[in-house]
Order: sequence, then structure tokens, then C-alpha cells
Amino acid sequence: MKFYMTPGSCSTGIHILLEELELVFEVYPVNLLAGDQLKPEYLAINPKGTIPTLVRDDGGTLTEFSAIAYWLARRYPKAGLLPGDADGDARAIELMAHAVGTLHGAGFARIFTPEKFASQSADIDAVKAQGLEIVRRGFEVLNDSLPTAGYALGQFSIADAALFYPCFWADKTAIELPERCLNHYRLMLTRPAVRQVLMEEGYRVN
Repeated sequence: MKFYMTPGSCSTGIHILLEELELVFEVYPVNLLAGDQLKPEYLAINPKGTIPTLVRDDGGTLTEFSAIAYWLARRYPKAGLLPGDADGDARAIELMAHAVGTLHGAGFARIFTPEKFASQSADIDAVKAQGLEIVRRGFEVLNDSLPTAGYALGQFSIADAALFYPCFWADKTAIELPERCLNHYRLMLTRPAVRQVLMEEGYRVN
């Protein structure tokens, strides 16, 4: 398989899942700052110009974090990356949607790329402030839904990989995590696959 990703981005969560499954895949870094995602050769693979992208062994292409994570869990069921019952699977998808849609798409996107949301340069600071408020509120909501200890759904799942990367961003931008979110983040940092991915993506692991 071919995995198109950007170190330290949302694709880190998918990278973790690929390593957890011990799959064989080729990594193709996409430099977002250089505009690699808008180059014709990448748009031919993913017309959305987004990351992550996974080109499977059969040549089929998957985009969007949640779709890739769900496919990996269903394709390799013995790994137990989904609870396996309707309520548990729905809960995993719910947590992923919150991480990807709210924390990332509505919150951190405004912090990292405020120019995409501001109609004029004078609005940049206000957009960043709005993003920070969304992120803080999003973590508060997440905190209330997490157990006091352990993984989000009891056993490691695709939801944990999705929750990891916004917490990683919070850590790197000095945004304080509520207690249960912080406990979950620290637990994730103890997993060998997580530590391996962070080192491969150029981050120091304490």
C-alpha cells in the first residue's frame, strides 16, 4: 500500500494504525506548506488535495481519516480496532467525528490556518481566538465522555488513534488538556507503535 501523509498532522493517527497492524506500506510525505497537495500528480491520486490518502494493494484509493480508519478496522478484524457491536462501533465513530470534525476541522484549523476563515487580515486574531475557544470547549466535552483511566472504549481502537493527534497538537501548542484527556494522551504515548511513529515523523519521544 501507499500512504500519503504529512508528519505531525492528522495523518499521524492513520500512521499509528498502520504500524499497530504491522502492515507493509510505502510512505510518501506531502509537504503542505510547499503546496504538494495541489500539484497535478497528487491531485490525480486525491482530487480533494487533502491528507491522509491510502492507496490500497488493489489500487483503490481511500481518503478522509474516518474512512481509512474504519476500513483498516474492518479489513483486519482480528486486531480488534472496533468493539464489534452496533453500540460500540457507533461510539467509536462518534468519538472520531468529534476529533476530526470539531477539534480539528472547526478548532485547530482556525488556529493553524486562520486566513482560510478570515475575510480580511484584520480578522486573523479574532479567528484564532474563536478556534482556541472551540478547541477548549471541545476538549471539555471529550473529557466528560472519557473514562478516568484506560482507552476511550476500554480496549485500544480507531477512536484512540483519532483522539491522539488533536491532543498531540494541544501539547505542542501549550493548550492545557483536561485531566481525562491528558491521562489518555499519556497512555497513548506509552504504546510502542505511537512512539515508533513519532520518532519516524521526526519528534523526540521522552
